[in-house]
Amino acid sequence: MGGFFGVVSHHDAISDVFFGTDYHSHLGTARGGMAAYDPQIGLQRDIHNIQNAPFRTKFEHIFEEMKGFASIGCISDAAPQPLLIRSNLGTYAICVTGVINNAAALIHQYLSFSGGHFDAMTGGAVNPTELVAAMINQKSDFTEGIHFAQQVIDGTASILILKDDGSLIAARDRFGRLPIHIGKDEDGYCVSFESYAYLKLGYTKLRELGPGEIVQLTADGITQLAPPGKEMRICAFLWSYYGYPTSSYEGVNVELMRYRNGEIMARHDAEEGNAEGVDYVGGVPDSGTPHAIGYANESRIPFARPYIKYTPTWSRSFMPQNQVDRNKIAKMKQIPIHELIEGKNLLFVDDSIVRGTQLKETVDFLYANGAKAVHMRSACPPIMYGCKYLNFSRATSDMELITRRTIMELEGEEGFQYLEEYSDSKTERGKNLRRAICEKFHFSSLEFQSLEGVIESIGLDPCKLCTYCWNGKE
Repeated sequence: MGGFFGVVSHHDAISDVFFGTDYHSHLGTARGGMAAYDPQIGLQRDIHNIQNAPFRTKFEHIFEEMKGFASIGCISDAAPQPLLIRSNLGTYAICVTGVINNAAALIHQYLSFSGGHFDAMTGGAVNPTELVAAMINQKSDFTEGIHFAQQVIDGTASILILKDDGSLIAARDRFGRLPIHIGKDEDGYCVSFESYAYLKLGYTKLRELGPGEIVQLTADGITQLAPPGKEMRICAFLWSYYGYPTSSYEGVNVELMRYRNGEIMARHDAEEGNAEGVDYVGGVPDSGTPHAIGYANESRIPFARPYIKYTPTWSRSFMPQNQVDRNKIAKMKQIPIHELIEGKNLLFVDDSIVRGTQLKETVDFLYANGAKAVHMRSACPPIMYGCKYLNFSRATSDMELITRRTIMELEGEEGFQYLEEYSDSKTERGKNLRRAICEKFHFSSLEFQSLEGVIESIGLDPCKLCTYCWNGKE
């Protein structure tokens, strides 16, 4: 994923952008960056690797190193940004969140006619943000350039630009798969992925940009450069998984959605007579916890935390880039509470089941500490397709997904013609999928939230939600 934060103001913007960007740290683990504009200095930029240290630690000296009344910051799980670009449109700083699936084709096409070049990274790869800038610069103004870039990109691109006149341009991706919020205080405006980030800094909510909408912001006002489109496909995983609990998107709070989601799962289990005799309901921390609270509240089964994550030194299990290291750190962080595990029938709710590697180790850990039974619930439907619009559940092959691998074992490639049946717990194929995953991971039972249940818990019109990873529909 990734997220950005920007401010244009009558007062120095560095402090607000430092804290606002830091509030997006849950969205990326690779790079953090800030850029600023000052009339005397011009554009400034600083980027740090945040794989082994948080954003705030790497940027703690930014107040002495950078100044300006306009600034942008970015958390990224991929290439470094923001970048400083000098082009026919002027000099500017740019951040991009999203993914470009056709990068190779766009690079080839651009180089074939432009006579230009890219700053190549290791292995010859091109920074996706630089590629977006190259697309923008093919046109005569930013609005036309952003429209062109978003049209030729196969994927998603939300864009934040800091110009060399101190103004900001914010452009939400064409189908609004990612959010962009606009906030206001007495001295200016801010742009943010997460709503709580600007509210915590004293800004009030002005509005969210619509899909494909482009605006320009100065300290004195906002100008709409392009109106919003009519179609929206905001990612449903914003609420299920990677959105922060205190945030709201399209007016729907993440934490409350997760409570409703858990309640719906509990009602389904009660109707089906599933997981009877459970002693405690717990969440796979952290994002599974609110789903579990909703489940416990509805089912009247006590909520408990049979194990705790040790976070003072290992705050994020996905911090290392190597999967083996991620698994090792996840295991080291799990501290059991034996009185809540030994001899107990436990039901856990996880936000999702993608590959299942860490989840299997968690279940083995619970049995090793004396659990009598471990039932598992996924707060979203079976993931059948790797996401091609964002970086969540992205994979080099759909066969990395536990659902696809299990279906292959059950029925071979022919089974992929029946993915809808496998998603449905009421069909024979659906029951076989759940039974097979239970055997792999030693679950006492397994169920997934239905697509209808997720949509109900979010509360938006289904046509406004992207559910591609579950049903393959664009």
